[in-house]
Amino acid sequence: MTPVEFKRIPVREQSPQERVRNFNEVALGYNEEEAVAEAKRCLQCKNPPCRTGCPVNIDIPKFIKHIAQREFMEAIRELKRWNNLPAIAGRVCPQERQCEQPCVMGKRGDPINIGKLERFAADWELEHGVEIPPLPEPVGRKVAVVGAGPAGLTVAGNLARAGIQVTLFEALHKEGGVLVYGIPEFRLPKKIVAAEADYVKRLGVEVKLDVLVGRTITIDDLFGEGYEAVFLGTGAGLPQLLNIPGENLNGVFSANEYLIRSNLMKAYLFPEYDTPTKRGKKVAVIGAGDVSMDCARTALRLGAEKSMIIYRRSFEEMPARREEYHHAAEEGVEFHWLTAPIRVIEDSGNVAGLECIKMQLGEPDSSGRRKPIPIDGSNFEIEVDIVVIAIGTTPNPLISMTTPGLKMTPHGTLLVDKKTGKTTRPGVFAGGDVISGGATVISAMGEGKIAVEHILKYLEAKW
Repeated sequence: MTPVEFKRIPVREQSPQERVRNFNEVALGYNEEEAVAEAKRCLQCKNPPCRTGCPVNIDIPKFIKHIAQREFMEAIRELKRWNNLPAIAGRVCPQERQCEQPCVMGKRGDPINIGKLERFAADWELEHGVEIPPLPEPVGRKVAVVGAGPAGLTVAGNLARAGIQVTLFEALHKEGGVLVYGIPEFRLPKKIVAAEADYVKRLGVEVKLDVLVGRTITIDDLFGEGYEAVFLGTGAGLPQLLNIPGENLNGVFSANEYLIRSNLMKAYLFPEYDTPTKRGKKVAVIGAGDVSMDCARTALRLGAEKSMIIYRRSFEEMPARREEYHHAAEEGVEFHWLTAPIRVIEDSGNVAGLECIKMQLGEPDSSGRRKPIPIDGSNFEIEVDIVVIAIGTTPNPLISMTTPGLKMTPHGTLLVDKKTGKTTRPGVFAGGDVISGGATVISAMGEGKIAVEHILKYLEAKW
């Protein structure tokens, strides 16, 4: 009997010294031998707890068993039964808090590296040729999907595989939504997003880019054109701000603007791409989520001498993935815990510094985390020339303002039944950040799958 290996196979990465000077992907992934060795660690549990932690319910032991047996095409076929975007999910899904957290192997050693095995299978297929599954005959029903982010791509692909005629409307000039404008190249290469979006199109989905639903066309217009249901996966692109003095100075960015300039508009390739951005030598990023880490790490790659995370709580309350924190720390990002900004310091209309105050933690607040409380007299200043605000986003209200019957929550998100994805407007469904205000890519995909199930039931009831 082969002895159990409790330590996971390490994933090769660019060194911190090398990667901080480029935008190439940090994690290099498994090769075939490494993937097989890691897959063989899986115990193939009869009642696998890993699957209960997966928002899209992938049969995890089954696809891993195929990898262990070197049946790589069978592995990707199994993955795509549940998830149309495995190369994306394998890179950005927080597996350590989901499928890997309950892994039985984790009780005595390292949990199976499920995410990196998913990435391996998806990348293997991209290298050897993408297979399009057999598609059913069209059933003669039309559905519009608004937003080509992770929720929208999931819904469009799954509906197409059910024989529905799907049109996907995207406001930007590329598919992907937050996957292309919000996640840096070094974490999720644009070619990977493009390949997965192309797979969805090859399932029969028609894509219309540069269409801003709510302005170019309305939801009522879509119903008037014969669409029988509409799914809204429009994300949460409206940044939350600090409301402190100096927030409107030159050199203060929202995280969305900062990352869009670099990611989607390729400012990091200037002057090859004519999209200059204010780079700065000393950059402060407010917040400690994954987006904050992306901004701080991007600043270093754009030439910052110092890049700092300013966070009003402690390390333990930090919402970012530990992997993202680890990579940021390796690259030289500085962390100011229990610190809150109270004023952006001005010099002739530009950012010259940041006045902060130290905090202490009190009792838990509504988020379940301990509430930060200012310490009187602890004010101090930090010299910076760029401030990036990365404290969260809310949905753009454009669609709700132009669609009668759509109700919002007090938090600015769409009001939906999360068990069905139904909004308060009959025939309109929603999922992803537009209903959560900002969560994970895989949770958006999971909400999309729930919506698909109930869109099909809705259409069936009309037949």
